[in-house]
Amino acid sequence: MRIIDAIHEKKRQQQIASRLKLYLKTSAKIIEAYKGDEPLANYLKKFFAADKKYGSRDRKSIASLCYYYYRLGQALKNIPVEDRILLGIFLCEQTSHPVLELLKPEWNKIIDKPADEKIAAAEIEFKATDIFPFKNELSEAIEFSSFTESFLIQPDLYLRLRQKRRDGMMQRLQKTGWPYEMKTADCIALQNGSKTEEVFDLDNDAVIQDYNSQQVFNFLLDEKVQQSLKPFRKYELNFRHAQVIKAWDCCAASGGKSILLYDLLNRTVKPTVSDIRLPILLNLHQRFKKAGIRYYDYFIGDLEKNELPEIADSPFPIIVCDAPCTGSGTWGRTPEQLYFFTKETIDDYSRRQKLIAANAIAHLAEGGLFFYITCSVFKKENEEVAEFIQQEFKLQLQQQQLLKGYDKKADSMFVAVFKK
Repeated sequence: MRIIDAIHEKKRQQQIASRLKLYLKTSAKIIEAYKGDEPLANYLKKFFAADKKYGSRDRKSIASLCYYYYRLGQALKNIPVEDRILLGIFLCEQTSHPVLELLKPEWNKIIDKPADEKIAAAEIEFKATDIFPFKNELSEAIEFSSFTESFLIQPDLYLRLRQKRRDGMMQRLQKTGWPYEMKTADCIALQNGSKTEEVFDLDNDAVIQDYNSQQVFNFLLDEKVQQSLKPFRKYELNFRHAQVIKAWDCCAASGGKSILLYDLLNRTVKPTVSDIRLPILLNLHQRFKKAGIRYYDYFIGDLEKNELPEIADSPFPIIVCDAPCTGSGTWGRTPEQLYFFTKETIDDYSRRQKLIAANAIAHLAEGGLFFYITCSVFKKENEEVAEFIQQEFKLQLQQQQLLKGYDKKADSMFVAVFKK
């Protein structure tokens, strides 16, 4: 009987080894075909949809191997794809990995060691700073070594609990048994991949929103700032006798910042939202419905070309410009974008951001606040655009901050607040 068990076990181990090698080869095939023209997550969905033989566990394993490859950024692009995947696993993980145990057991034995010891053991010419070769383009507040090392770490998933449902949401979360960390009274860090949609009614109970994205309107928490906005508050019949302030989210995307502003100011905001992309606004309508935002205006407009319809509530006491950008502060989540990035793109974004900001500021009320926001770490998109806004339009800079995420397993963002 023991001989039969041993035979079965050997056969099982051979099947596992065969499956792991298939994962590695499939990942290499995907990487060689992928050209960075769309998010890797979208490309993977299409790949697996075209080939139904992969189960959910297979898809997850193959996708993770692809991301290990791209987490090395622009370092060691010239080594074979499968070797780079193995190195990515080795440098990114801290616990035993089955693919390494099979193909690089000597690495797997020391996988819990610090990165510098691993690099020495791998006998390769590699520095973590090779991952990101754009040091001279960074905002000055970035600590370069810590920033580049963060690409080897998967960021957390962040939830913002909406106040009226907070207690109930915490009870549900505790029942899941998931590990979590409370970052603020309303901000929860979860492991990436947590199936929050199975526990929460997203956008109604809670919003998926990165830690620093939740901090961009903290300037409004100051009582003196709120007092300065009081003259702009007007009675609105639809808001149950509330004194409402009007705000324009001019690059609204799917509306996450507008929902945050709505909650932060105790639901006494009447949003106007706009974007250049119709499908994005259609998604926004669904999110607003779930979030309980019933009264708002919206339109499609191209701020870069200043092609806008007549805006009913202009001028606005609050304008939020979450400008299109390189997204470099979020590349920890989408490392494939770093892999394919060229620095010439920065100048193009900076030019567009100045045009968008200029055309939006034309609709800012006297005494109103203009929030310029990016999820970039590049000074040409951040401090240089803020300087342009201040000098060109004589706005008063109230606050300017680079919100660092690389030390929190979060995104990095930039916010500058101006007063007219």
